[in-house]
Amino acid sequence: MMRLPKFTWRAPETVAEVAKILHEEGPEAKVVAGGTDLYPNMKWRVETPKTVVSLRKVEGLTGIDWRDDGSLRIGPGQTLRSLERDERIAAELPGLHTAMKSISTPLLRNMGTIGGNLCLDTRCNYYNQSYEWRRSIDFCMKCKGDTCWVAPSSPVCWAVNSSDGVPMMVALGATLRFTSADGEREVTADDLYAGEDGRAWMTRRPDEVMTDIVIPAQNGARTVYQKLRRRGTFDFPVLGVAARIVMNGAVQSVDLIIGAVGPVPVRAGKAEELLLGSTLSDETIEQAAALAQKSATPLDNTDFAFPWRRQMVPVFVKRALLEARGQV
Repeated sequence: MMRLPKFTWRAPETVAEVAKILHEEGPEAKVVAGGTDLYPNMKWRVETPKTVVSLRKVEGLTGIDWRDDGSLRIGPGQTLRSLERDERIAAELPGLHTAMKSISTPLLRNMGTIGGNLCLDTRCNYYNQSYEWRRSIDFCMKCKGDTCWVAPSSPVCWAVNSSDGVPMMVALGATLRFTSADGEREVTADDLYAGEDGRAWMTRRPDEVMTDIVIPAQNGARTVYQKLRRRGTFDFPVLGVAARIVMNGAVQSVDLIIGAVGPVPVRAGKAEELLLGSTLSDETIEQAAALAQKSATPLDNTDFAFPWRRQMVPVFVKRALLEARGQV
C-alpha cells in the first residue's frame, strides 16, 4: 500500500492566512481542497510538498451565485457534484453541466472541487507512475529528470492537461481571480492556460490561491461538451471538445476548444473562422471538423494509440457542432 510522505498540515480560516503561508513557504507548499489529485500524486512521490494547506475552513471560497446581469460567480471550493446538481447550470450552461458530470465518479465528485479541477496537474504515462517505476527507466523532465520520454529530443514536457473543466471555461470566456500576499489579480481562462510546457501549463504563481470564478452572461449561447475516454465513467479524457456558439439565423460568434491533446487546451481557430456567418449546414460542419483536426497534435502520453486519438478529433468536433445545432 502506498503511503503519504511526511508533511506539515496547515488549516487556515481566511484567504489572507492562506496567502501568507504560501508567501512564506513558496513552492514547498501546496493547497488542497478535495485532494483527489494531490494525494495520489504525493503517494506516487511525484509531488512531495513540505506543507499542505487545507482550504476546507477558509471562508468565502464556496457559492453558486447568479448575478442580476446574468453572469455566474462560482466559488472554487464548490464541489463538482454540487455543480452537476444545479438545475440552472443544467438549463443555461448545458456544456458546463455535461463537463462536470463526466468527471470521474460520484464519490470523487462529492470530494473534488471546481478549483481543483481547473488547477489539475498535467498527466502522462511516464509521470503518473510509482516512484520505483519511474526510477527504473530514469526520471522524466517533469519530475527530477532531464528527458521527456514522450519525445526524447523535445526541450519541453508534453504532459497533457486532462481537465474537463478547463476547455469549457476557456470556451465560456471565464475570468478567474487569484489572491497572493501582493494582492489580487484577474486573468481570463484563455490567458491562464497559456504555457507550452507540461511543467508550466498555467500562469498561476505558486504563491497564489484561486478565490473566484466568474462566467459572463451567455445571452442564449449554445454550449456543448463532448468527451472521449475508454470507459463511460471514471476515466480522464483523452479528448475533450468544448463549444460555445451564438446563433441568430447564422453563427454570430463561436469558440471551439480542444482539450486533452497537449499541455493546454487548443483553440481551433481556422474552424472558428469557417463557422462564423454559417448556418451550421452539414457540409460546413464536415469542413470545420476537418480543419479542427489540423489544430490537434496528440502524442503517445495517454490512453489509446495517439494516431487514432487524432482521427477522433473531427468525429467529436462534428458531434459537438451537431449537438449545438440541435439546441433551441
